[in-house]
Amino acid sequence: MISQQSIQQILGRIDIVEIVGSFVKLKKRGANYMGLCPFHNEKSPSFTVSPSKEIYKCFGCGKSGNAISFVMEHEKYSYVEAIKWLAQKYQVEIEETEVSPELRQHQLMSDSLFIINGFAREYFSDTLFNTEEGQNVGLSYFEERGFTEETVRKFQLGYCLNQRDTFAQTALSKGYNLEYLQKTGLVTMRNEQPADNYRGRVIFPIHNQSGKILGFGARILVKSDRAPKYINSPENEIYIKSRVLYGTYFARHAIDKLNECLLVEGYTDVISLHQAGVENVVASSGTSLTQDQLRLIKKYTNNLTIIYDGDSAGIKAALRGLDMAIEESLNVKLVLLPDKEDPDSYVQRIGAEAFRSFIEENKQDFVLFKLQLNMQEAGNDSNKKSQLVNEIAETISKIDKAEDFTRQQDYIRQCSQLLKIDEQGLIALVNKYIRERLVKREQANARNNPAPDESDDVLSEEAIAAMEAAETGVSISSLLNKDEKQEKELVKILLRFGDKVFSQEENNTVADYVFHLPYDFESLADSEMVKRVLREYKTLYDSGSIPDKKWFLYHQDPDMSRYISLILEDKEAELSINWKERFEIDTVYGDNAYLKDTISTTNYLILRKIKKLIVENQDEAEKATDMDQIMRCLEMQVHLKALEKELTQGLGTVIFK
Repeated sequence: MISQQSIQQILGRIDIVEIVGSFVKLKKRGANYMGLCPFHNEKSPSFTVSPSKEIYKCFGCGKSGNAISFVMEHEKYSYVEAIKWLAQKYQVEIEETEVSPELRQHQLMSDSLFIINGFAREYFSDTLFNTEEGQNVGLSYFEERGFTEETVRKFQLGYCLNQRDTFAQTALSKGYNLEYLQKTGLVTMRNEQPADNYRGRVIFPIHNQSGKILGFGARILVKSDRAPKYINSPENEIYIKSRVLYGTYFARHAIDKLNECLLVEGYTDVISLHQAGVENVVASSGTSLTQDQLRLIKKYTNNLTIIYDGDSAGIKAALRGLDMAIEESLNVKLVLLPDKEDPDSYVQRIGAEAFRSFIEENKQDFVLFKLQLNMQEAGNDSNKKSQLVNEIAETISKIDKAEDFTRQQDYIRQCSQLLKIDEQGLIALVNKYIRERLVKREQANARNNPAPDESDDVLSEEAIAAMEAAETGVSISSLLNKDEKQEKELVKILLRFGDKVFSQEENNTVADYVFHLPYDFESLADSEMVKRVLREYKTLYDSGSIPDKKWFLYHQDPDMSRYISLILEDKEAELSINWKERFEIDTVYGDNAYLKDTISTTNYLILRKIKKLIVENQDEAEKATDMDQIMRCLEMQVHLKALEKELTQGLGTVIFK
């Protein structure tokens, strides 16, 4: 784990213009810098970098963030990888805190496997280009496939000599551990002696998102009934096949810019398309799509186009990942190639431009394709038709996010027309599947987190609300989303002015004022993110340090970092105009306008809390049946009203409705 001291050192040296300028050509425009956005295709610059706010914003595609999130987004790094990249750039030596022995062992193992794979990649590449067998067998094969030397070097392809243990002996002589060599799959034991596992095969290195080698695919070049055509690295600490897509490292920028990911089956499909200039392509390496792979695609784009052979096996393979892709909110299209063609052969036969045109002209919506295909199979069989209606309703029910509501309704309309059934009936069936899924999810949560004296069959208020939302097509997130504007202002004040002097007489800061008021501001907030920020800020404050905006702007939690970036996008000195008009305070602060903003913002939130308490107390009084209880409610109402009046009169503020 990287120590906080190291992170603080790195944050202190960050220059967002310098970092973004490493990837984007920037020109100074007033106080900011502008350039062409690296995340989408544009001819006129709409990408802005603000040195004062330490954020970037593209007004074309809407992407925004800070220096660390830019490196994460552009290079597809994790937070830790981005921090290490910045540490190397600014020559900061990273200190790591103590971790558990198990985690330390896992890290050492992972590092060792990456080092061995890196060595093997260089060895196989050198063998391909600098040995007679490598040139005559391996390089000749790649040339026959139509790959140029530039392409072979780009994908770091290689060859393993058709000899028993040449690689194994070379690796062992350089001090690499035999156990780890076996774990990578590069070496196997035969007759109690180490032997090369990939001998006589061409090698396809498999990269992670930052370019490190996770494993290898090795293809045999002679027909053999005993040996498999491909051997892949076994799963280990760094290589988990279900989480990897071949070619991601080379395709990530193109996918970002074109906002579409093409998915094919094999290594050579990816390489041929890249060579032809179609670079936004990755491969599932012949396996069925997994949820982890779909989530990896979603990091880059919401638009997935699956390209498969036009035979029945290809169609079935494509359909297997449909429902999972729908659940991930991916817009999935399917392109079936002409019979007996694969992406590799087809792009080499017709060329890149014709291939692109074919893809655009032959994209089919995945859900509608599945429906039409199954309708053909069902024919006039009423039982199969009934089963098909249920299947398609269940698929559509998985499109349940607020932003996908219109898309869901479009599918219901189109599918009801194709099936020739009543649209309202299909809506009811879709909602039935949504309700069932919500009930199952809630009951599973109840089993995992049992509440005392509660049955698993009792649903929470949230689940009931969600079920009611399913009747109208409104998602949970839209029900629970609340206005955060006022609460954001408090966060903004603390980030900008927390360490500023609030009162010379009392020798306190703005943070002192906020956290010493007789109200818990975390409880005043509705937004969970605001609560998290206030909670972390208060923890640091209690420990004796007042965090500045950088602490949260470059937070390791990307959600918090993005949230703070959005708050700080507003003009530095601008708080809500309506607030200032409605909560003006009769005190002159001169240049220290932040004092007025602090008081008016905290005042607003306290008044809002009192208003809520007044309403809750009124409700309790109306439901009360005991005279003592009624009297207590009346006394509380008088007290709350007095607090409201005292607060507003004392600060010269108008009560809001």
